[in-house]
Amino acid sequence: MNQPLVQFAELLHSSLATGDFVKLVMANHRGGDASLQRVIARRIRLRDDWMLSLLYRYKTRDVTKNFTLDAAVAEVMRSLNTESNGSFGHVHLATRGEAIDLRISKKGQLSLARQPLAANAAQLPEVDPGDPDATPTHDRAKQRMLSLDAPWWQDLGIADGQSRLIPAMSRKWKQINKFVEVLDAAWRESSLARRDDTSRPIRAMDFGAGKGYLSFAVAAHLNDTLGVDAEVTGVELRAELVELCNRSVELRQLRGLSFEQGDVMNHPIGAVDIMIALHACDTATDHAIHKGISAGAQIILCSPCCHKELRPQLRSPGLLRPMLQHGIHLGQQAEMITDSLRALLLEAHGYRTQVFEFVALEHTSKNKMILAVRRDAALPADEVLAQIREIKDFYGVREHCLERLLAEALPMADGSGAMPRR
Repeated sequence: MNQPLVQFAELLHSSLATGDFVKLVMANHRGGDASLQRVIARRIRLRDDWMLSLLYRYKTRDVTKNFTLDAAVAEVMRSLNTESNGSFGHVHLATRGEAIDLRISKKGQLSLARQPLAANAAQLPEVDPGDPDATPTHDRAKQRMLSLDAPWWQDLGIADGQSRLIPAMSRKWKQINKFVEVLDAAWRESSLARRDDTSRPIRAMDFGAGKGYLSFAVAAHLNDTLGVDAEVTGVELRAELVELCNRSVELRQLRGLSFEQGDVMNHPIGAVDIMIALHACDTATDHAIHKGISAGAQIILCSPCCHKELRPQLRSPGLLRPMLQHGIHLGQQAEMITDSLRALLLEAHGYRTQVFEFVALEHTSKNKMILAVRRDAALPADEVLAQIREIKDFYGVREHCLERLLAEALPMADGSGAMPRR
């Protein structure tokens, strides 16, 4: 093997063995498959083992393959072998201490360059082999909104007795932090951040609280990080989880946090500033949004799940029938229409609404978020209501749960009266 290749293989193997590996990129592909553009490698932890995840980026698709560290080195070197239909023109290996560049000319000549990163090395985080979220990044340590030092994360099974992230909870921890990041941005946009009357505590309700991850996170962020006097209530149907969470609240002597047994359909809500409902199944999301609007919530955060109500109602327009003959497309369309109508109904009731991907699909398949922040001044609802009618007429939608709930009780945000029934 050519000497630069041998040296590169040794450097790659050493960086993986010592935990200094940051990132590997193989670019300028010259192999047999012209659609392959580059390969990006990152270190991950699967179960109890460190692996190298190779993302093969093609023009129209991405393919991911995971290898043990030794097998990964062999795979990378095989990909650089012109005799095995491989070869890339440029390979960049970033470690905690240096940048390594292997270049291969079209004539097969190789050169290896190494650039020390002494100035940046101190900024890179220390690697905790037991923490998959602590894999070093090339630029800086990942900043989280929350700290694992809080003792209740041990009670909830997120951290161990030394406040270290339990590897199996890595994805959950990322979701929790991402949620708080979204909430923080919504808070700063809303009138809550600009309120004059601070004598009244901020009230937040988390429906379907489960093990209370988000309830604890929201209470910590509002009370401790933002310094707001907040009362957070987690509502959960399963009594054993309510007991678990309240036991942790009592043990840690937390202020402004409590858990109650109930569900979003029937639980009394009163006045609420922040309404949260993640993964509320089917029309339970509609009931949650309705409760939030009725309670005058300034911020509504929902992650919908199981879009069943509209699907049997939908009439496939002629042009779309060839596409919608496939069940997966029909389900995706029902999801899109359901959540689009929810967003428009929120707009009609005085909210600025966003529908977006909450976290990447690699972390959870239930990754859509509906975020609504009440506007300071309501917009006329007529145009939005006309859009809702047009969408319903186009797809043959006869009834939408949220629309029905709102029509029964609430006036429009612009004072134009209740939404007309169909």
